[in-house]
Amino acid sequence: MQRFKRYIGKDFILENVRDSETLQLSGFTCDSLPSSIGDFDELEFLSDFNGLPLLMCIAVLTGKIKRIMFVLNNGPEPDDVSPLSEAELKELLDRKGAQLVNFFEHITQ
Repeated sequence: MQRFKRYIGKDFILENVRDSETLQLSGFTCDSLPSSIGDFDELEFLSDFNGLPLLMCIAVLTGKIKRIMFVLNNGPEPDDVSPLSEAELKELLDRKGAQLVNFFEHITQ
C-alpha cells in the first residue's frame, strides 16, 4: 500500500472520477457518486477479486483524500467485509497496481 500513500492529503477531483476512463481500465466501477463532496464522504468502488466482490473505499475529508482501503465483501450484508491478506494485496497490486496508480493520478491534484 506504500504506493498509494502519496495520494493521502491530496485534493480529490470528483469531476475526474465521473468521466474517468482510467477507473474503467482499473476494473473498478462506481454505482453512485455524490453530486458534490461534503465535509466527509466515503466513496465505494466495486471490482471482482478471485470471484469475490472487492471494494475500494476512498475517504475524503474537506476535499482531500484521507484513507484508501481495499476490502472483500463476505456476504449479503454490505458491512460484512474483511481486509485483504498481505498475499491477496500483493496479488491485487500485481494485477491492477499500475492502472490504480493511473486512476489516482487522474483524480488527485
